[in-house]
Amino acid sequence: MYESAEKLKPERILHRVEELTQFHRIQGSRGLVDAVEYLRDELSNIGLSPKTHYEKYDGKSWYLTLQSPIAWDLLEGEVRFNEKTLSSEETPLVVMAHSPPGEGEAEIVPILNDSDWEQAHEKVVLVGKNWRKAYRKANEIGAVAFVSYREGTDNAVPYIGLFLTKEDLKWAKIPAFAVPESWAKKMISDYLSGKKPRLSFRAVTEIKSSEKLPILYTEIGEPPFILLTAHVCHPKPGANDNASGSAMLVELAEILSKVYKSDFRFGFAFLWIPEYYGSQAFIGRKGESNDYYSAINLDMVGGSEDRSGSTIMLVRTPLSRFSIVSGVLEYFLQRHNVSSKKSLSGSGIPAVKVRAYPYEMGSDHDVFNFFGIPAVMPITWPDRFYHSNMDTPEKLSMESLAIIGRSVLSSVIFLASEDEKKLRRFARGYSLKYLGELAMERETETAERLVMLGLSRDSKFIGMDIGYEFEKTPWLRWRLRGRISEDVIKNKAPRKLDEFEKLTEDRKTLLHLHELVMLGELLPRDEAYKALSEEYGGIEKSKLEVLITLLEKAKIIETV
Repeated sequence: MYESAEKLKPERILHRVEELTQFHRIQGSRGLVDAVEYLRDELSNIGLSPKTHYEKYDGKSWYLTLQSPIAWDLLEGEVRFNEKTLSSEETPLVVMAHSPPGEGEAEIVPILNDSDWEQAHEKVVLVGKNWRKAYRKANEIGAVAFVSYREGTDNAVPYIGLFLTKEDLKWAKIPAFAVPESWAKKMISDYLSGKKPRLSFRAVTEIKSSEKLPILYTEIGEPPFILLTAHVCHPKPGANDNASGSAMLVELAEILSKVYKSDFRFGFAFLWIPEYYGSQAFIGRKGESNDYYSAINLDMVGGSEDRSGSTIMLVRTPLSRFSIVSGVLEYFLQRHNVSSKKSLSGSGIPAVKVRAYPYEMGSDHDVFNFFGIPAVMPITWPDRFYHSNMDTPEKLSMESLAIIGRSVLSSVIFLASEDEKKLRRFARGYSLKYLGELAMERETETAERLVMLGLSRDSKFIGMDIGYEFEKTPWLRWRLRGRISEDVIKNKAPRKLDEFEKLTEDRKTLLHLHELVMLGELLPRDEAYKALSEEYGGIEKSKLEVLITLLEKAKIIETV
């Protein structure tokens, strides 16, 4: 398996990254469709038989819990301030994704306090957070344009999307732009000193009735499959996020198509989608399926420690979906992460920082976990160029691409071909390691049962006879499975939207809520909360109880 891993060439991945960064891959845009067609052609050229399934962006279709944004394309745009001009030729991010068209010139009013909204009528509004909510308020108050920035980006132009629906177009009328933080600071400084800063702006955009939502899929071998996924979307250039994962997936498909053997216990499936909308559309058609043993989501796999401040994170499966796939990938990340330097005794020293983390949300691995398919995510994080025009190919790390790519290759081949006895030994060792880490800080009584349940599922696919099932006594049932989003709350319980947003301002609370629902499908109420505490330590139980009641009223979940 190590020999196969060495077949991976980061240079080939980087070449495809460079090709993908030529497309402005906004959800709902033609550029996203063109990027997927490029990937389809690449797969065909290496001898695979990919299939493209098309759903649609129309601003009204639902994919489980997510409503499609509008179909939208940027034609051109620019902003001018203090004799400086920023145009879409330099970076298309200057026009916020899904912005209506419009042009004009007006004074700028930074929203630093709620009272500043009183000055916003017929002005350009400048906002540094809560952009979607502020954009609506700017429309309602009669502003002529909306300008956003993101703190900590300095001279980079941030990627900020509105993700408007067809219903939103009834009130969303003014054009929206993004500027560097350095511009925003100067605007604010001028405003506070009484200089009345002005902005000239123009956005030429096309809002269409519909555009294709592309889902690209190919298989090697027979089910059950290990599923490898990557999201294609995000703006030009979007090198690390996520041209890197999309390009790596092509490289993995090419190598695995050559090393696959008919006696492998798993086949391999590959999926390219728009983030969340595509994975929910895909799994919504498939449902809970035994065709897939596990999933590995490749998102931002090329970050550089030196240039972008990144480390390699491995996001494990949630406890509710425990699987040795987390341990196998963690093991091979360590095996492939070796520099030429040596320790005092001659052992290899890691080339980059790598660490495994408890389950975190934020990408398509979430969706597969929700549907009972244990999913993990290797990711390079943080990235100082994240969601900005400075996320360019030359900042990627060949080392990160090689370490992650070769580790994923080794992992899936190991799972597909290794002797059952060795896999059983590995499973026992990893489960002890996992529980040992938890036990150093808290009790693991319920966690131990869930680990055994996960191992029993692993054993059914692998045949290694470890773990055991217990009689499930669920407390909750997921009536509308998928990412619990503001969209679905607004649709199902609009009067509860403000409360939901306030309760989930801390991303950790939203993470705990999703895992609690998954645990609640397996365990009684008190045990589900106990398991959540064993997995994460401190949780805000009172807040979660309110959210559970809110989801019941919205008919997203129901108690059993």
